[in-house]
Amino acid sequence: MSAINALPVVRHRHVDIDGVRVFYREAGPQDAPTLLLLHGFPASSHQFRRLMDALGTRYRLVAPDYPGFGHSDAPRPASEGGTFDYRFDELAEVIAKFCDALQLQRFFLYMFDFGGPVGMRLAERFPQRIAGIVVQNANAYEEGLSPMARALVALQPGEAAERELGQLLTLEMTRNQYLGGAGDPAHIAPDGWTLDQHFLDQPGRKQMQRDLALDYRSNVARYPVWQAWLREHRPPALVLWGRNDAFFPEPGAHAYRRDLPDAEVHVLDSGHFALEEEAPRIAMLIDDFISRVGQR
Repeated sequence: MSAINALPVVRHRHVDIDGVRVFYREAGPQDAPTLLLLHGFPASSHQFRRLMDALGTRYRLVAPDYPGFGHSDAPRPASEGGTFDYRFDELAEVIAKFCDALQLQRFFLYMFDFGGPVGMRLAERFPQRIAGIVVQNANAYEEGLSPMARALVALQPGEAAERELGQLLTLEMTRNQYLGGAGDPAHIAPDGWTLDQHFLDQPGRKQMQRDLALDYRSNVARYPVWQAWLREHRPPALVLWGRNDAFFPEPGAHAYRRDLPDAEVHVLDSGHFALEEEAPRIAMLIDDFISRVGQR
């Protein structure tokens, strides 16, 4: 009988953060180097399932769902008289407390899409905890904003914004985010966009996403702060980028070298959801990166 490489045990849990049940997936030895996996829009920790299988015997991998995403609670938004303000500051606050609850004292950040603004806010708050960063199509530079992204940043609350954002939350658009720019669409399972749309279609969740979209301008306003943080702290950095990303084009990847000259940049023949298509290669690159950098 041929040998089969061991697969990790992946645990699926919730933790209470100020009354919000935050769902997370976790794999790997508790004493191994830790990788905090921050998902994007409109995804959840589900997007990291293959990465956890690939790396979960060597590293501790922790992947939470933000409030209003995936299997986490979705408190009624403050914009409709509820208790939770769906802004990036608030998402980052929840994830900061999540890190405290799980006693994550030193870790690598994997930041994808929305995970960029959440992760960089976390880095501002806990610079001593950041062992390194893995950036996958998570923008922090003006040149990484496409016309589509700039149009989102320019949106003002009102009926026009409601119409524009309504189109962004459809099954067709969710599917296109996964397949757009893919080198080979046959490598991308339909499960991701199907599950994402299932959660988007839950009662009240589209309003939460509209609130976050209208707050996206706050991220662009913080780009200079994040760039200064990168220059000051010089974290080891691995930048992975699907070159055919219609939202965050390739120049956004190379811009990181302006503030992190030693950053390792790999441009992949894929789109925005490059991990869905390039998981084997990305896993090998991350394994090589963390094994060299360690927990210094």
